[in-house]
Amino acid sequence: MTGSRGVAVTNHPLASAAAMEMLAAGGNAFDATVASLFALTVVEPMMVGIFGGGTSVVHLANGDLHVFDGLATAPASATPDGYTPISESWPDYMETKGRQNRVGPKAIAVPGNLKAWCQMSADFGRLPLKRVLDPAIRYAEEGFVLSPYLATCIGEISPDLALDEAIAAIFLPGGKPLAAGEMLVQKDYAETLRAIADLGAEALLAGELGNDVRAFLKNSGTWVTEKDIRDYKVIRREPVRGIYRGFEIIGPPPPCSGGVQTIQVLNLLEAANVSAEGFGTVSTLHRLIEAMKVAAADRLAVTADPAFVDVPLERLTSKAYAQERHGDFDPERARRQEAKILSNESANTTHVTIADGDGNVVTSTQTINSLFGARVVIPQTGIIANNYMYLFDPHPGKALSLSPGKRITSGITALIARREGRLAFALGLPGAHRIPASAMQAVINLIDHGMSIQEAVEAPRVFTWGQEVEVEMEFSEAVREGLAQKGHEIVPSAHVAGGMGAIQFHADGSMTGASCWRADGVPMAAGGGPARANTSFWPDPRRGKAY
Repeated sequence: MTGSRGVAVTNHPLASAAAMEMLAAGGNAFDATVASLFALTVVEPMMVGIFGGGTSVVHLANGDLHVFDGLATAPASATPDGYTPISESWPDYMETKGRQNRVGPKAIAVPGNLKAWCQMSADFGRLPLKRVLDPAIRYAEEGFVLSPYLATCIGEISPDLALDEAIAAIFLPGGKPLAAGEMLVQKDYAETLRAIADLGAEALLAGELGNDVRAFLKNSGTWVTEKDIRDYKVIRREPVRGIYRGFEIIGPPPPCSGGVQTIQVLNLLEAANVSAEGFGTVSTLHRLIEAMKVAAADRLAVTADPAFVDVPLERLTSKAYAQERHGDFDPERARRQEAKILSNESANTTHVTIADGDGNVVTSTQTINSLFGARVVIPQTGIIANNYMYLFDPHPGKALSLSPGKRITSGITALIARREGRLAFALGLPGAHRIPASAMQAVINLIDHGMSIQEAVEAPRVFTWGQEVEVEMEFSEAVREGLAQKGHEIVPSAHVAGGMGAIQFHADGSMTGASCWRADGVPMAAGGGPARANTSFWPDPRRGKAY
């Protein structure tokens, strides 16, 4: 999908339509992004919500770059021993007694999304927030037809949804999961969005909505307090940057791991002639897999909230460090990594990549963590709460243990690339800890293998964190066997990570958006433009004459 005035790629057609509505109304990429994200809280409620968290990498028309960190944080009252772990070993290492860190009010972390989106709108948008929220309010008030994807998600998680009366009333009316083709109307949530349209993020603790939220915080048993929500700060961070074959690669910094991991892997691959080795060959994939292991080991060792952990960012992303690690590569044999990386990060996430005709670009990954978050709705509001507490190590004394105010660590890999100062492409995707590997492979597809943007996002993927290797089944059996002969433990997979949304920028000023088959992604584009200056279709023949 190609246009010159703007492109929006989201994981739902109504969200893409909301973005294009903003561009058509004279808004920019920031208006379009915020409109699409609020729309997604309505039409992809299992993935994203205003009580969630996320990160946006933004490119301004003047070339400036920022990262909006709206990741969720641990409440002030959280303690390292706040949960009771049920195991000291895998696979139940991260689980707790009563599933308290996964389902229900005690799983909720302090949300950042609403403040981050409202701040983006205020700092860089052109349109009033009230206008930006129009599409989401319509979708919630008037309803929309459920896709098979959403209906399947409701069905899969219905036993947990049934545990909370408020969320069951929305998705399990009469005790039965909504089915594909049925209408989903969310009138309570429409009223919540109207309050936000009037007051911005302050609405969460103001008026009738504020009363409902405060009552929930006080009576539900959650650790999150009104003060936690008031004190939450969106952090404007500098992105991490690297150079790969002349392209500047820009991504989110810690506590997101994806930018660092992507640059590390690309640095490790740069000495090789990946293009000549070819896409999907045994030698190329072996090299990719071994580089992923190095980046994964470093993530385990040092990547976390930089306010709590000293992350050696410059060293990790340097060419010199990549040169040091080249000795770890054996071109003929796989190296097994025994350390298990802690992560309960859910693949149930959403992503948008949006650009306007002026050079503003946003690539943004947002989530409430697990499918339907904590499986809890704040009564009378329609707000689905996150379960981000599931990402902290429930054992005290660990790098990822709970600590008041600590931000969660995420695999978000929202990337922007430039060449000689000009935009080249932007991309991102959902998929939890598989995100960095998938985003990095798309970069290689575009730069080394010369794929079109559509080919790059749809191409088969591989993933590992050091143990078994997931290989999408579109790779041939011969390739899988070749990797196995090098010592890799191969796990054929239907898909690795989720649906990617990407935009490629062309020298003539146009841009092309692409989505892949792994989600309900929809690219939309705007072309054309206003009439030339002083154009009048019907010149007045009396102009300049006196009668």
